[in-house]
Amino acid sequence: MEGSFSRTFAFSETLRMSQTKAIKSALLSVYYKDGLAPIVKRLHELGVTLYSTGGTEKFIRDLGIPVVPVEDITSYPSIFGGRVKTLHPAVMGGILHRRDNQEDLVEAEKFAIPPIDLVVVDLYPFEETVASGANHQDIIEKIDIGGISLIRAAAKNYKDVVIVPGVHNYAKLLAQLAENDGAFTEAERRAYAKDAFQVSSHYDSMIFEYFDGNEMSALKISADKKKTLRYGENPHQEGAFFGDLDSVLEQLHGKELSYNNLLDVDAAMLLIAEFDTPTIAVIKHNNACGVASREKLSQAWEDALAGDPVSAFGGVIVTNRTVDAETAAAIDKIFFEVILAPGYETEALEILQTKKNRVIVKTHPFNHPEKQVRTILNGLLVQDRDSKTDVATDLSTCTALAPSQEEIDDLLFASKICKHTKSNTIVLAKNKQLLASGTGQTSRVDALRQAIAKAKDFGFDLKGAVMASDAFFPFPDCVEIANEAGVSAVIQPGGSIRDKDSIAYCNTHQMKMVLTGTRHFKH
Repeated sequence: MEGSFSRTFAFSETLRMSQTKAIKSALLSVYYKDGLAPIVKRLHELGVTLYSTGGTEKFIRDLGIPVVPVEDITSYPSIFGGRVKTLHPAVMGGILHRRDNQEDLVEAEKFAIPPIDLVVVDLYPFEETVASGANHQDIIEKIDIGGISLIRAAAKNYKDVVIVPGVHNYAKLLAQLAENDGAFTEAERRAYAKDAFQVSSHYDSMIFEYFDGNEMSALKISADKKKTLRYGENPHQEGAFFGDLDSVLEQLHGKELSYNNLLDVDAAMLLIAEFDTPTIAVIKHNNACGVASREKLSQAWEDALAGDPVSAFGGVIVTNRTVDAETAAAIDKIFFEVILAPGYETEALEILQTKKNRVIVKTHPFNHPEKQVRTILNGLLVQDRDSKTDVATDLSTCTALAPSQEEIDDLLFASKICKHTKSNTIVLAKNKQLLASGTGQTSRVDALRQAIAKAKDFGFDLKGAVMASDAFFPFPDCVEIANEAGVSAVIQPGGSIRDKDSIAYCNTHQMKMVLTGTRHFKH
C-alpha cells in the first residue's frame, strides 16, 4: 500500500511539473533591445497581447506590431522623469494574481486588471555605469526600480508567469517560443524564476557595494558566471570557478584548466606582476621554484629552470613578455602543465602546441580583487590584498656596511619572491636569479636550512648571495647560518625586540642588512 502511494505521488508530481500554460499576454520593458525583435515578432505570430512602455513600446511600434501602452492599463502617464511607469496595482496585480485562486480572479475582474503571462525585463546597466567612471547622479539614475519589481513579482508567481530577467535569456526564450508555441511547463517557469532571483540579488549586491565603498560594513559576494571544473583539489571533491575567466585568460591550446591549475595560475599572475624587466617564473603548488630576470627571454628561462629543475616538472610557467621561438624550443624540452604569456610568436606557438594536453594561455591585463576572502569555521575571513611591493626608498640600512647597488637590486628581487611564497620562508638570490627558497616551514631556521641545502644540491655558489625573510628574526641564528653559507646581504622587515642581536652579528662579520618595515606573511 505504501509503495503504491509513493508511485502515485511521484506520478502526480511529474504530471504537475509537466503541465503547460500558454502565454496569452506579455509585458516587455527592456534597456538593451539587441535580439528583442525576433521575440516580439514570434509573440505577435502567436497572437499574444503585448504591453510596453517608453523606449521598448516605441521599438515594438517601429516593427509595425501592435502594442498596448502600460498607461492604458494604469490610467497614469510615465511620471517623475520616467522613474514611475509600471509601479501600479494594475500592472503588479496582472502579474501577481493567482490563476487558480477564485478570490484573486474575482478581484482582478472587479478592478479590470488584465493577466500578464510573460514578463521580459532587461535592467538599467548599473554595474557598467559605475565601471565607466560616471558621476554619482548618473549612477543613481541607473538604479532600476520598476524593472527589479517586475522581476521579483513575476518570479514569485512563477506557477502562472514566465519571467525573462535579462538579455542573456533572449536566445533561450526565442528557441522555446519556436518549439512550444508559447506554452511553458512549470519546470521551465521555475528555472526562469531561479535565474530571475539570481539577477535581482546580484543587482542589489552591486548597488550595496557601490554605497558601501571601502567600509565593508557587510560582505556581499555575487558572481554570476560559473565554470564547472573536472573536480576540486582532489578527484573526490567537486569544483567550480565563479567569475569572468575568459576576460583574463585566453586559452589557445590544451585541456581545460583544473582547480589546482587555477590556483597556480593565480599565484603566477600575482608574482609576475611584480616585475617590469623580462622575467620568467616557474610555479609549483603556489610557490615559485624558479625565477630569473634577464634581457634575453631564453636566458631568463634557462636561469629560472636552473633554480629547481626537479620541481619544475609539471609546473606552471609564466612570463611578462611575448614568447619567441628560441625560448619556446628550450621550454618544449621539459614536461609542464601550463604556460602563461601576454603573447606568442607564430613559430613559438607551433612548437609549444606539439603536446596535445599542454595548456597554452594568452594573458590579458586585469586588476586582482583588492579584497581576499577565505572560508573558516562557520564564517569568512576578509582582508586587503598585500599590494605593497618593497622598493629602494623603503630600505633602511641598519648595519655599518651598506649594500652595493647590485646587492640592492638582488635584495628587492628576492623580496618580491618572498612576498609570494608560503610562510615561513627564506629566499636566496643572486644576479636576479632565484637560487633556492625554503617554503612553508614551521621555523625560519628550517626554511633557511632547506633553502641552503637545495641551492647546494643544484650546484649554486652562495658566496655573494642575498637573503630575504618574510618576517623578522627573533634570534641571530638565521644570519649566523646565512653568513656561514656565504650570504653577504639580508633584507627583512625588522621589528623584533632583539633586532640588535642580528644587526650586531652582521656588523661583526661584515654583512649588510636593510629593514623594510613591512612584513609579508602568506598563509
